[in-house]
Amino acid sequence: MFRRRNRKRRERVVPSLPAIDWRGLVVAVAAVATLAGGYFGIVRMLNRPIDTLVVNGTFRRISPIQLEALIEPYTRVGFLDVDLSGVRRDLVDLPWVAGAEVRRRWPGTLLVEVREETPVACWGERGLLNADGQLFIAEADHVPAELPRLSGPRGTEAQVTARYYAVQRELEHRGMGTVTMQLDERGAWTFTTSSGVQVRLGSQAVDERIVRFFHALDSTLAHLPGEVHYVDMRYPNGFAIGWKRAGAVQATATMEQEPNA
Repeated sequence: MFRRRNRKRRERVVPSLPAIDWRGLVVAVAAVATLAGGYFGIVRMLNRPIDTLVVNGTFRRISPIQLEALIEPYTRVGFLDVDLSGVRRDLVDLPWVAGAEVRRRWPGTLLVEVREETPVACWGERGLLNADGQLFIAEADHVPAELPRLSGPRGTEAQVTARYYAVQRELEHRGMGTVTMQLDERGAWTFTTSSGVQVRLGSQAVDERIVRFFHALDSTLAHLPGEVHYVDMRYPNGFAIGWKRAGAVQATATMEQEPNA
């Protein structure tokens, strides 16, 4: 005997979707299109061709024609598309260019400001150093004769320049100057004053020896103008003077010991 079970029919409820306001949607799309069209229209207006290039700077070693030739390809694009970083990068890669600033000026002008390197010393035979001790020209065609001569192992340019400045300041207070500053491969320092005196400092306690040299200069050496060939500060208890007359050396302090490095 079978019993038929009464099953209740389940009805699936489907949520009703809200009615789409097609008119409002069309209006919104039209508004976005209008805004987009306006935006791109403004961009097209701003991105007009560059018609003026202005290069400012004081040039002694740099040719303005060379600068214009380098920058000109960048001006073939629109005002907004010009690669300012690329222009600046190519400019500072040029010899004698210390720095560059590049900016736009509406409606179609590219402004370029270039700073030229100023050599403060000759490095080695034909190199040129700037005030930061950077070797910006390794082989110069022309080295100004008035530049002091600095030298040292590769990579010591900034170190030698810093010591040159320190000695130069002290000498200037005494109406003199530094014409050479040398650091050799062993780490020994030597400099020459504008009066022709060579000062041998060695490689140890260099700052202390420089101080002792200026004490000696003020107390003793200043009274011997034109007579001193070199001053050797490597002695622990004093210094030695080499005279310009052949073979004469005078010790001004305890000389039983040999000079240190």
